[in-house]
Amino acid sequence: MDGDDTSYSIGDLARRTGLTVKAIRFYADTGIVPPTGRTPAGYRRYDVHALARLDLVRTLRELGLDLPAIRRVLEREAPLPEVAAAHAEALEVQIRTLRLRRAVLLAVAQRGSTPEEMGLMHKLAKLSDAERRRLVHDFIDEAFGGLDANPEFVAMMRSAMPELPEEPRPEQVEAWVELGELVQDRDFRAAVRKMAEHQAAERADGDRSGLHHALTETVKSVVGRALADGTAPGSTDADPVVARLTAAYAETFHRPDDEALRRWLLTRLETADDPRAERYWQLLAVINGWPVPESLAEVFQWFAEALRARLPEC
Repeated sequence: MDGDDTSYSIGDLARRTGLTVKAIRFYADTGIVPPTGRTPAGYRRYDVHALARLDLVRTLRELGLDLPAIRRVLEREAPLPEVAAAHAEALEVQIRTLRLRRAVLLAVAQRGSTPEEMGLMHKLAKLSDAERRRLVHDFIDEAFGGLDANPEFVAMMRSAMPELPEEPRPEQVEAWVELGELVQDRDFRAAVRKMAEHQAAERADGDRSGLHHALTETVKSVVGRALADGTAPGSTDADPVVARLTAAYAETFHRPDDEALRRWLLTRLETADDPRAERYWQLLAVINGWPVPESLAEVFQWFAEALRARLPEC
């Protein structure tokens, strides 16, 4: 039976702890677990306290603590709970990084990415939440800065930030990479800026932004039925559809329902007719795990074609 006066050789410690003799010698030479005595022949001996200390060192090493941290714990320079908490926090960061790397690799495997695409994907995916938000805020600042555009819409954009979960799915990483590229695209920024300038001009003529949603729902409903019925935008069957919609816009914007209104409305639709704007919200929904918004591209394309067919020299 072991007692306080029991001593152990390095070989005994190796058998009891599962550590190699080389590792125990290293801990002894660095002063982490020094021998408690020596035999007349000069061989190192250890007592039960050294055995317990070595067991603790092995456990802390298996948990990933480095030797300086272990030394501080053993020498009581830092409380073990404090060191454990700090290390747990560091591990959490590492785990999140590993999850992101795993998601990137799965996405690369699924889409057959080139080395260049993989590099970009990894670069964008490892951005912090704050860096992701800053990237999107920079895009919004450039697109809407200095303009009196739709303030409710701009506020909604600023509140709807990409937030990758701690364990993202490959499609969420892909969506973030695509969104990250999109908001840095100069052509897309210019297109959104043009939309914002159009909105600002409309506000200068009288702010009716609160009625835009109702108009969108009307177009969606009326054109949706025309599409379901197979009505071609240039056909005579589309005449009453176009008439109903232009009347709704004329009433909302207090304008005559005439050719000038239809030209203005076509310009409005063409200004907003950038599929990347709709793609922005779809990608954001995938990243954040929201329901992906329904695409209205076909609806507004039909409406624009129908207007164009009824305007001379368009």
